[in-house]
Amino acid sequence: MLSVLALLFSVVFLTNGAQLKPRFEYKYSFKGPHLVQSNKSIPFWDYGGDAIAGDDNIRLAPSIRSKRGWVWTNQKTNFNQWSIECVFKVTGRGRVGADGLAIWFTEDKGQEGPVFGNQDMWRGLGVFMDSFDNDGQHNNPYIMAMVNDGTQQYDHQSDGSQQQLGGCLRDFRNKPYPVRVKVEYYSKILTVFVNNGLTNNKDDFELCLRQENVNLPESAYFGVTAATGGLADDHDVLAFLTHSLHNKEDQLKNTGCSLDKEFTPANQVPEQDRQKYEKEFDEYYKELETARESFQKQHPGKQPGEFDSMFEAQEDRELRMIFDGQNEMHNTLKELNRKLDELMGRQEMVLSRVSQLTGGNVQVAQGGAAPPLTMDTIKRHEVDQVMNNQMQIMNDARDIKQVVYDVQQRAGQIQGSMSTGGGAQGGGGIPQDIQSIIYKLQENMNFVRSDLANVVNRPQGQMNCPEVQSSCVSPMLFFLAIGLQLFFIVGYMVYRSNKEAQAKKFY
Repeated sequence: MLSVLALLFSVVFLTNGAQLKPRFEYKYSFKGPHLVQSNKSIPFWDYGGDAIAGDDNIRLAPSIRSKRGWVWTNQKTNFNQWSIECVFKVTGRGRVGADGLAIWFTEDKGQEGPVFGNQDMWRGLGVFMDSFDNDGQHNNPYIMAMVNDGTQQYDHQSDGSQQQLGGCLRDFRNKPYPVRVKVEYYSKILTVFVNNGLTNNKDDFELCLRQENVNLPESAYFGVTAATGGLADDHDVLAFLTHSLHNKEDQLKNTGCSLDKEFTPANQVPEQDRQKYEKEFDEYYKELETARESFQKQHPGKQPGEFDSMFEAQEDRELRMIFDGQNEMHNTLKELNRKLDELMGRQEMVLSRVSQLTGGNVQVAQGGAAPPLTMDTIKRHEVDQVMNNQMQIMNDARDIKQVVYDVQQRAGQIQGSMSTGGGAQGGGGIPQDIQSIIYKLQENMNFVRSDLANVVNRPQGQMNCPEVQSSCVSPMLFFLAIGLQLFFIVGYMVYRSNKEAQAKKFY
């Protein structure tokens, strides 16, 4: 079905194209390279505002906020039916750009204003490439056409949706190849075609809009403007090509020929001259046949019509073109189907991940078991180190217990000997301050003894290992010490060699 529709559209366009004869108008066109002259001017065009003209293109508005630029023809058109093709690129860093670019056909040259860099309430046609969504309908970038009689004011809040003749949603920002917009006006029919810049094929146009009964000025100026707002893109125009369209019937009428009468040589040449020409033709034809026969006699291996199979007939070429077009459409549909399946698969994957995140559950592996948790286990040498530290602590505790016991025993002996000596001396006793110190010492010894007994008698499973502070030297301190040692060694060797050299001077 798609192939049939494409063939019908191609037949219609070919029929219209066969009736029209375009003529290139160089005074209303420009393209690179060598776009500007030595005085920075463009032949037959004027530019201004923030526009920058280069050898290959015109940058109407750079990627700076609140900039406007324009380029207009010097003179009005002298034809009322035309076809223009504007080649441009709109590039920017952001996901959304602003404001856009416009192609104009107006009675007067535009002045710098708020409508894509041009004044409002113009008289004529404006084709807008709007890249910013002012109305929040998510319908941008958008290409539209609007005709104004000088009384309407462009509605920025709705992006002119209620004032347009028609339009199409086409993304023309950040494309790998230049975007092309072709506008045709013939017999009060306005047609806009768009090449979206995804391929390098210059003739890959798509129909954007077609509107009948469109009244435009018979003579006007062509122009291109661009503007930026809070967001900014680079708006570059690479070429602007203008053709005037002429009907073949009108051209024949202007030359004095009639289409009702069949145009043949017999109706234009007298009978006597016609017979003379026919006689000469017969003579030349006989000479040609004679030369052909002589050539065949001289070259018997070559037969006439031998190379006819190497050439393609007109019918075969047309049929092959139809088949190639259908094959290309078939491949395009297959590619679109593949990309659609890929997008569906990605969408399902994203939905599954979102459902997992919202559910808070961790997906179980396909084997039926959850992935094992990786934990750091204790090593054998660490176990041996802990056991050795525990045994050393117990041995130290026993030694301390024995030392405390000996101290307490000796203190008791001293106290007993002092009490015995005091009784023999007839009532002399230990001073009060020394006796209180001895009592405090005994109490402290008892406390230490009880604590050590608890430590020794504690079950081994309940014993906690004390935290061992690392006595290792940091790498920085280690290398610093090595560096200092090397420095002192080298200095000592230098000092020693100097001393030996000085000592040799005396011998």
